[in-house]
Amino acid sequence: MTVNPKAGDRRKPDHAIERIFTDRWSPRAMSGEPLTDAELLRLFEAARWAPSSYNEQPWRFLYAKRAAAHWEAFFNLLLPANQAWCRNAGALALVVSKRTFSQNGKPNGVHVFDAGSAWQNLALQGSQMGLVVHAMAGFDWDKARPALAVPEDFSVCAMIAIGRPGSESVLPEEMRKMETPSPRKPVREFAFEGKFPAR
Repeated sequence: MTVNPKAGDRRKPDHAIERIFTDRWSPRAMSGEPLTDAELLRLFEAARWAPSSYNEQPWRFLYAKRAAAHWEAFFNLLLPANQAWCRNAGALALVVSKRTFSQNGKPNGVHVFDAGSAWQNLALQGSQMGLVVHAMAGFDWDKARPALAVPEDFSVCAMIAIGRPGSESVLPEEMRKMETPSPRKPVREFAFEGKFPAR
């Protein structure tokens, strides 16, 4: 069975929102089929339009296409548990963000926040295209910088696997039970009028 990356039929929001948010989720099963340059450019174009402080656009996406020149360098950064399912990705990407403003060299306190906005745009675009887009922290952060020549004034943020949906059968058995859209905390647990609540 091929996984449908749209999860809106299985997720029910408590308040009226656009379906684009509940459709997006992070499956792991991918087919191993390649992605086209046009598809990747659509994803990065969506990321391009994210908001950012002073229009700095601090995000950068380094990527490798499956079976292309840079694939092994990216794949080898992944922890073994992520290699087990990312081997079927069509592309891998590393998100980094510039820690200082280009205009004056001063620290940009929201660079990671802005890079997260760009990632979200990319993820929502991928969901609308019927692709699997799964971000992860399970990679060797220390090796990523030298392996991919990330400058010192950029922070390494996350890795992303992108691909076409595949059968759950390609996943290790222990991961198959995780291949379902996850729930979310209710709004009352993270949005508070006024002060932070006592714990």
